[in-house]
Amino acid sequence: MGPFVSGFRTSLSEQGYSVLAVGNMLTDMGALGRWMQEHDVQPGQLSSAVIADFGSDCLAAGRRKVPSVKSFAPLLRFLRGEEVIGDPPASESALERLLVDYRGWLAAERGLAEMTIIRYENLARWFLQQLTDDAIELGALSGAQVVTFLLRESERVSVGSAKGRVAELRSLLKFLYVRGLTPHLLTTAVPPVAGWRDTSIPKALPAGHVQRLLDSCDRCGPVQVRDYAILMLVARLGLRSIEVARLKLGDIDWRGGRIILRGKASREDGMPLPADVGQALADYLADVRPATSVRSVFLSCKAPRRGIRPDLVSDVTRRACDRAGLRRVGAHRLRHSLATEMLRRGVKLVDIGQVLRHRDLATTALYAKVDLATLRSIALPWPGERR
Repeated sequence: MGPFVSGFRTSLSEQGYSVLAVGNMLTDMGALGRWMQEHDVQPGQLSSAVIADFGSDCLAAGRRKVPSVKSFAPLLRFLRGEEVIGDPPASESALERLLVDYRGWLAAERGLAEMTIIRYENLARWFLQQLTDDAIELGALSGAQVVTFLLRESERVSVGSAKGRVAELRSLLKFLYVRGLTPHLLTTAVPPVAGWRDTSIPKALPAGHVQRLLDSCDRCGPVQVRDYAILMLVARLGLRSIEVARLKLGDIDWRGGRIILRGKASREDGMPLPADVGQALADYLADVRPATSVRSVFLSCKAPRRGIRPDLVSDVTRRACDRAGLRRVGAHRLRHSLATEMLRRGVKLVDIGQVLRHRDLATTALYAKVDLATLRSIALPWPGERR
């Protein structure tokens, strides 16, 4: 393994691993290399199974501290990137082969985003596994069995999630029919979920509470500097979590004072970059963000360095709520708060829709419900009510 030590050390450092962690992994790499030499194992033959054999031999030799197979994952990734070893073999089960085909179909034929594909694939796995457990062949799949599965799901999830299950299940059934695995197109057998739009009032935080969340980040450490920049984007510009996670270094136009957002349905939108938000971003990028080849603006604080996931944005918001002594809310609540505050200040719904990047004005019209002062002035008396 000697020829790969220098490159592996550099790779670990670039991913943000500490000096101690790098030293430990190089020590384990050296022990593995000596074992490979004794057993005539070439670097190109290295795999998780070979590493498991190495660990077993270490235990048999009486070694008390034996590295796990998982601890060699960074080494395997590095060797895979250097094309020393190939990708791990895919599962040969019929279910896994079908899911791989379905995933490719969603990407190539439907053009879905990666996170959406993951959600659709998870539902497909759950549905197909239940069919396998019940010994139901795809060729004999009926509408009644599809409805039974959906009813079971609807009992344990919210109305919004149940609607998502309907879309995901219809997509899978269409795929099965296109591939000739089911004799009939069963999408019509999936019933719609009863649920009416615009029946709720958007919940928002008072402006003072939003400021308390921002003030809770004392910005003394790198994590809070990053979290403050994330909260500023969400609270001041109303960004969605996925838009924050997808933000790249090249999407910030510092001279023009604007940013490019890549959000739902592969849309790209430009927005002005206010001075206070730009300052929070600049502080993070200049003083905290580690030097790395990863182009995502926001990176994980622990090694290996990678772009954050969308769900981290809500985690950041909840941690800020804990520090500020407020009830926990997700990041989307700050988006509602921004729209509500703009409406309170007299901003028109059309302008609010542009800031929030709504494709349909009917979506923005939902916020008209929170303008209670104006609604109270035009509301008619309730029939039969005495005043």
